[in-house]
Amino acid sequence: MEQVLPQPEIDVEEQMVEEAFQQLIQSYLASPHRKKVELITKAFNFAKHAHKGVRRLSGEPYIMHPLAVAQIVCSEMGLGSTSICSALLHDVVEDTDYNVEDIENMFGPKIAQIVDGLTKIAGGIFGDNASAQAENFKKLLLTMSEDIRVILIKIADRLHNMRTLGSQAKNKQYKIAGETLYIYAPLANRLGLNRIKSELEDLSFKYEHPAEYAAIEHKLHLTAEKRQTVFTEFTAPIRKQLDEMGLDYEIKARVKTPYSIWKKMQTKHVTFDEIYDILAVRIIFEPKDPKEEVEECFSMYVRLTKLYSTHPDRLRDWVHHPKANDYQALHCTLMSKNGEWIEVQIRTRRMDEVAERGFAAHWKYKDGPMNFQRGENELNKWLNTIKEILDDPQPDAMDFLDTIKLNLFASEIFVFTPKGEMRTLPAGSTVLDFAFTIHTFVGSHCIGAKVNHSLVSLSHKLKSGDQVEVLTSRKPQVSRTWLTIATTAKATSKIQQMVRHNEREARKQGDELLTEFFTKNEIPRNTLNIDKLCHFHHLNKTENLLLALGEGRVKLGEFDVDMLRGKQNSGGWKRLFFFGRKPKNADSKETKLEVDQSFNRKKVLKLTEDSIQTKYTLSECCKPIPGDPVMGFIDDQNHIMIHKLQCPVAARLKANRGNRVLAAEWDMSQNMLFPADISMRGIDRLGLLNEITQIISQQMNVNMHKLTVECNDGIFTCQIQLFVHDTTEVDELITKLKDIPDLETISRV
Repeated sequence: MEQVLPQPEIDVEEQMVEEAFQQLIQSYLASPHRKKVELITKAFNFAKHAHKGVRRLSGEPYIMHPLAVAQIVCSEMGLGSTSICSALLHDVVEDTDYNVEDIENMFGPKIAQIVDGLTKIAGGIFGDNASAQAENFKKLLLTMSEDIRVILIKIADRLHNMRTLGSQAKNKQYKIAGETLYIYAPLANRLGLNRIKSELEDLSFKYEHPAEYAAIEHKLHLTAEKRQTVFTEFTAPIRKQLDEMGLDYEIKARVKTPYSIWKKMQTKHVTFDEIYDILAVRIIFEPKDPKEEVEECFSMYVRLTKLYSTHPDRLRDWVHHPKANDYQALHCTLMSKNGEWIEVQIRTRRMDEVAERGFAAHWKYKDGPMNFQRGENELNKWLNTIKEILDDPQPDAMDFLDTIKLNLFASEIFVFTPKGEMRTLPAGSTVLDFAFTIHTFVGSHCIGAKVNHSLVSLSHKLKSGDQVEVLTSRKPQVSRTWLTIATTAKATSKIQQMVRHNEREARKQGDELLTEFFTKNEIPRNTLNIDKLCHFHHLNKTENLLLALGEGRVKLGEFDVDMLRGKQNSGGWKRLFFFGRKPKNADSKETKLEVDQSFNRKKVLKLTEDSIQTKYTLSECCKPIPGDPVMGFIDDQNHIMIHKLQCPVAARLKANRGNRVLAAEWDMSQNMLFPADISMRGIDRLGLLNEITQIISQQMNVNMHKLTVECNDGIFTCQIQLFVHDTTEVDELITKLKDIPDLETISRV
């Protein structure tokens, strides 16, 4: 009898790849796009051949990654054959011997252009102080400004990388998750990809804070049955009302994501149980007349107000005034019969499609490029802003990334010109930001404004509904201080351009003044003498000296001549040099670890009593203590700084300089004490402070280092710096303090 041998493993993999491809084809055939199955098959076979023999860190064939990205592009974004082919080919140029010309010859210029935009800049051309991530992102945006599909496919690529992040080393997980939260999730939000944005945030949260993520997931699971009961009882009268209206509708429960719950817990200093809006209700309906969908949304709202009381301050009209990403819905908050506030979102099916798929939901494929039905103007405005920033000939890579990001996070406000024209701005925008939305000339000449007929300064923050009249001068008023006032990408970019231009002119003038000084005093103009002048005026390089001379902040005179000629009388120039500085102790020795080429960056740093005193430095910006999720960062002196993972500085470092991020974990005994600040707020009464100090000093035996108390209008606020062993001690202390009557909020700062 013939023996049946098991099939080789390669056959199993071939079957897995073929099944994934067939699933992609089925998703594509189910879509409304033109059926270009042959082109997609050609792209798949080409990519499969190009990546043959290559595996991902997870062990699976590499072609599974492009297939997964193409599946996201097709089924989760709703894009067509051009995007699907580009997704299948997106890593071919970067990772194989094929180039963009090969792609163009086989698949045409459009697919080649998109693939080129998705191809990272080759490594090895950036210094330690440059950000490859920022440069790659800049290249991506350059192509995106011509074809928005580039950024959509890149977001799909990032989504699949996040879904498979578990196979990466810890330091890589921090880097990729940091980039995702810093850039890609806001981009997905800006393009209206709400579902993808939420998943990117949750996955980043899961890898950066696994314990907190698991705890929130567990609590969501435990409270799911209760939420379902609330949802069923709350929506029963609504369903009856909508049935009477004869509407085709569906009602969904929207549960807040773990990341958004955690973020609210952090910003509001509340516990999971104190967050009231975990559950929201979403009503999606088909309007009887598509032209009257806005009116029908309000008609439904009126019916709901007859069933439940409304919260007067929580009506959000996004149907008349869509968000910049074209999101439309009517949000209201209603009081349930059990006394709970529940948010209700009312939207049509078209609005729901746009909310989940963003601008992709508008696109129809024809012979030419994609056409927009709604949202085209807002998207084009945004893309034009991106183009203006990209046109800046000398943007610093790091500043560029931050500038782009400014326009991604913020929610919108609506303000009006004196003629009643509405302008959309990010929340927190100033008068100066508004001036630059009118015109660059208006912005650069702005000296103030009248908001609702009252005179205000450049830094005045605008609110929705404000009417703004910009006041200008004859001459440009731009200064570097404006960069602390502007918040929008356009204003910041334009100000940076003008400041750089002004500083170039000032340096030119400063150079002439420096030459004149040396010539007049018959002193050689050489590097040594210029360095002496820089040190004498506390400036770290020649460019800064020239700028200070050109702007009139430094004037060269007799003291400078005496110093250069070695005359140290008249007060002595050496004393001036050390003014305001702490002289370095000549006997001190640097003991911190200095990272070199042999250092293993994949290894997890162990934070022990010895290492944090002799090898690493705990960052002052976030003051981590044992128990805090932390990471290491190799600074410009090649020393290792320890930051909290959620530290704002660390978030920027992970996104911009991820190659210097290191995984770290605590390995401490309770022999050392660390400073920790807690903040309290409550109703003032006699003996309250005594009860607080009794718990801290006597019950917990914790040492207080600094205490600040203030009482105003019956409100008690208190900040205490303690010396503790770890976060467990802080958490236990906060739990005990919460038992004190009249203390409303207690949190670690």
